[in-house]
Amino acid sequence: MQDINKYVEENKQRFLDELIELLKIPSISADSKYKNDLLKTAEAVKQRLLEAGCDVAEIHETPGHPVVFGEKIIDKDLPTVLVYGHYDVQPPDPVDLWESPPFEPVIKKTEIHPEGAIFARGACDDKGQMYMHVKALEYMTKNDQLPCNVKFMIEGEEEVGSENLGWFIEKNREKLKNDVILISDTGMIAKDTPSITTGLRGLSYMEVEVTGPNRDLHSGLYGGAVGNPINVLSKMIASLQDENNRITIPGFYDHVKEYSEAERAKMAEAPFDLSDYKKKLNVEDVQGEKGYSTLERASIRPTLDVNGIWGGYTGEGAKTVLPSKAYAKISMRLVSDQDWKKISELFTKHFESLAPKSVKVKVTTHHGGQAYVTPIDTLEYQAANDAYAEAFGKDPIPQHSGGSIPIVSLFEKELKSKTILMGFGLDTDAIHSPNEHFGIWNYLKGIETIPLFYKHFTKLKQAEKK
Repeated sequence: MQDINKYVEENKQRFLDELIELLKIPSISADSKYKNDLLKTAEAVKQRLLEAGCDVAEIHETPGHPVVFGEKIIDKDLPTVLVYGHYDVQPPDPVDLWESPPFEPVIKKTEIHPEGAIFARGACDDKGQMYMHVKALEYMTKNDQLPCNVKFMIEGEEEVGSENLGWFIEKNREKLKNDVILISDTGMIAKDTPSITTGLRGLSYMEVEVTGPNRDLHSGLYGGAVGNPINVLSKMIASLQDENNRITIPGFYDHVKEYSEAERAKMAEAPFDLSDYKKKLNVEDVQGEKGYSTLERASIRPTLDVNGIWGGYTGEGAKTVLPSKAYAKISMRLVSDQDWKKISELFTKHFESLAPKSVKVKVTTHHGGQAYVTPIDTLEYQAANDAYAEAFGKDPIPQHSGGSIPIVSLFEKELKSKTILMGFGLDTDAIHSPNEHFGIWNYLKGIETIPLFYKHFTKLKQAEKK
């Protein structure tokens, strides 16, 4: 594998150019007007898989956006790695906060990325990280370094809950059969501190609608006499957390795992500078559940956050209106054995109970997924550990992530496979936010490291058979 660094350096500009072309396509799964762009992206991914060495690359229609499947089978007696990624991206809103257009990728140097970073929606989440695997395959096939079989499943609905992925898996279990699932849709602690994500939070995503009078009213004539849905909604949301920032929904914490002091001490070994954390976010202080550190709040504790709230008049100037309706989108990150469907039910029941008689409430569950924890004493984890150790010169740190990849628990249930999360993004990459970016160094380092996983996994798997 000594030639991988040389190969990446020789092809660096092409690797960047290809990713930039992919990032130009606005594959926003949440907005139906971008349906053709999602199809265009799927076609592009299919073509790139073929060029990288896949013998088969197909676009599979689903009730939603298509799934791209590819494979390179060199020997059916060898292990098979299934790579999962997604080609859809988050909406770029608010667009006016972007320093450059979200679908016109540019490379800019930053303090963290002096060698440059690609700024574009999807740069890190997940086109850039997904494309590392395509280029890693290219290296292995062109240099006769592919030690096992590989399959790709690249979907177009991850950012809207992967609603049809279960449907696709159910119909293609044999096609997707594998020995391990490899995903790069997470991050690492720092450029000089590799880490493997061993825990993911679950998710429950809700939308609420509060309705008052049958039309918008003049706030002078009716204000103070009729319930204002925005005022009511604000009070209802505020009551969802107490003075210690604990969630007040009855039954919410029933299945939350409480970690031992020893386990928490081990997690605290991860390098973390609170002052630097606050400086990067430009905040004076942090906030969260009492009794837990910032890292714990962002990884092993459940949360409830308002992701959007609207109603009434929001245009330029003033309009003295008492609105008929108010809305909010609320997400809950879940941990341990919290079942997202049960939590959604608990939220709905509780939120409806908070409403005064002056308004009506409608609660809608959008999507969700289970939390996931992967053990660190497995052959699969050891292969990833060895790959990072060889590429970075040090062992990676196992780390719980605050993010959610709902399909990981689905994979284990339906495909009976363990998932390894080899992410190369940083927490400063602004995923889901304006000015999302992905460091060029991180992108290329991922391409260099991934083939090492194949090497070590195949070696360990073959030794297991003996």
